Amino acid sequence: MKKTFAATALLAGLGSLAPLAAQAEGHYVPGVEGAQAASVPPPGLYYLGYVVNYNINSFRAPGSSTDLPGHNSGTVTALANRFVWMTGHKVLGADYGVEAIVPLVRTSLTINAAGIADSRSGVGDVYVGPLVLGWHGAQWDAVAAAGMWLDSGNTDHPASAGKGFKSTMLTGGATYYFDAAKTISGSALMRFERHGKNDSGFRHGNQATVEWGLAKVFGPVQAGVVGYSQWQASNDSGPGASADKSSRHALGAELVYPIAAAGVFLKGAVYKEFRAEAGTGPQPKGNLVRLTMVKAF
Repeated sequence: MKKTFAATALLAGLGSLAPLAAQAEGHYVPGVEGAQAASVPPPGLYYLGYVVNYNINSFRAPGSSTDLPGHNSGTVTALANRFVWMTGHKVLGADYGVEAIVPLVRTSLTINAAGIADSRSGVGDVYVGPLVLGWHGAQWDAVAAAGMWLDSGNTDHPASAGKGFKSTMLTGGATYYFDAAKTISGSALMRFERHGKNDSGFRHGNQATVEWGLAKVFGPVQAGVVGYSQWQASNDSGPGASADKSSRHALGAELVYPIAAAGVFLKGAVYKEFRAEAGTGPQPKGNLVRLTMVKAF
């Protein structure tokens, strides 16, 4: 059981999540990984079910730090079905794996300032990750990964689940354990997302995300402080592009709890965004709640 708990706590470093409206410009959603995000599990097949709710309490005007006037709110709820296979093969001294994510997304938007009132459910853009590498030392872990978000989701309406463009994503990070028993850890994980053009020829600026966590194990339970920062790393291009760049920052708390009888682990976290700056289009600002169920086969 101890080995399974350790593997579960490390699963977050393998990939990414569904295209939620937690950010306007990219596919990757900050806050879904949590503590020990830069570590990968032993060889085996894993299923992760992410349930995420992002509650939007305001929208910033494009290129401004001012909220849009009137009643503007929304919610995004997603179940991201993630499948990870750590093959048991070695590449560059690292464990080699692959992964895929199929997200189911429900979005409701009310933006009176823009005349938008729309609710939709559907399958979001699918992620395919053919390269996951995980290294392990006596008191450290490291991860590197690469994959692509496919332009597979519907984009016909404002609340549709798809983004309307492909993105290539690169991942890198490390976890350090402050004691030999690995009960205290610190981790940082960085994602870089390069976006393709949409049908109108518009290309969103590239996006960089850093997630971090400090955690301690108390018996079978792990608790910690987590946070994230996300920045638009380059300018938009194409029709209607501007020099405005978006960013967001948040702090949160996480708890990991095993359910031995079911052979699963639950990871729950709550984040509070304390600052956001608007890029192109209305930029949402709110709070994120995430529950992850992990099952090893």
